[in-house]
This record gives sequence, C-alpha cells and structure tokens, in this order.
Amino acid sequence: MIAIIDYGVGNIFSLESSFRYIGEEAVLTSDPAVIEAADRLILPGVGAFGDAAEKLKKSGMAELVLAQAAKGKPLLGICLGMQLLFEKSYEYGTHQGLSLIPGTIVTMEGVVPEPYKVPHIGWNGLHFPKDREKSPLFKYIGEGDFVYFVHTYYGTDCAASTIATCEYGQELTAAVSCGNVYGVQFHPEKSGETGMKILKAFCEL
Repeated sequence: MIAIIDYGVGNIFSLESSFRYIGEEAVLTSDPAVIEAADRLILPGVGAFGDAAEKLKKSGMAELVLAQAAKGKPLLGICLGMQLLFEKSYEYGTHQGLSLIPGTIVTMEGVVPEPYKVPHIGWNGLHFPKDREKSPLFKYIGEGDFVYFVHTYYGTDCAASTIATCEYGQELTAAVSCGNVYGVQFHPEKSGETGMKILKAFCEL
C-alpha cells in the first residue's frame, strides 16, 4: 500500500487516480499508523516552499517522513514535494527543507535565457546522466521521453544526486535520488503513459 501524505498541500485527486489506473492501492492520509504501515510514501506539494514546509512541520508529518525514510522506506517527492526533500529553498526568503537530498532550491529567473518563459510550464524530454547507471525509477522509460512540468524554482548543487535533467534553455534538474529517497520535479500523474510507467517503477522499488 502507498501512503500519500496529507499535510494540506497537494494535487491529490489526480495522484490517487493514477495509482488506481496502474492497479496499485494508494490512500491519502495523515494517520501516523497508516503511514508507518505503508510500503511506500508519496510526498506531494503545490504552491510556495515556505508555506508547505511550515504545514509539514506543524502537522507532525515532517518528523514522521524523516523517521520512515531513515528506516529505508521508499519515498517519492513530487514537484514541490521534491523540493521539500532538499536542504533549503530561497523562495521568498530562506527556508529549511528536510535535508534528505543535498542541495538548494533556487529560482529560474535570470538562469534560463530569453525567450524561455518563467515559470516553466509544459512538456520536456528527460535526459539521464551518461556517467552512471540509469535509475530504477526510470527502468520502463527511455532517453528523451516527455513529462509535464510546472515550476519556477529548481534544484541545484545536487549533481551527485541528479538522476535526470531536462533542457529548457539551460540544463535543469528533473529528478534526484539518495538511497531510498526519490524526487521528481515534473508531475508523473499529468505525464500520460510515461508518468504511469514511472509510478509503476516506484511501486516496484
């Protein structure tokens, strides 16, 4: 069973629907007992980093996520959920993350050239590092397969953890991993069959 962590931030319906589509049981929950019993965890998120980090902490979910990750349970952060895995974000100030992925979250403003628009909204191909084996998260998809992004901030200083990038006038971090912790900047639940294959692979980790 997959627990989608409910801390008041996230596009939950499409995620639940996606897991049903691939035949996996997923529940939206803030119940510690359910989260502890789950085989895998999803950390969703939309909106601003600072607000989400505060809600995660006040709800008690931050401590619980850290404890479950420390036990080796597979964890997947999606979009803002991925960013929350990092050490800190500079979105409207400086905010501390969960520090499960080394690196920082910064704006694309001034990084991507004209005529590329910020926020980055749309479909982009995934590219895998050439100097390491492809992540098992992507075992069912290929180089250049397209996924759907919606974001203004992105992960940096995280080369050792980067398992996929995308090209948007500049090479941007698209996915990261560190041990049993994974994060994707894109929305697999909005990425058609490619996204479903990524969720399927996560369910097999």
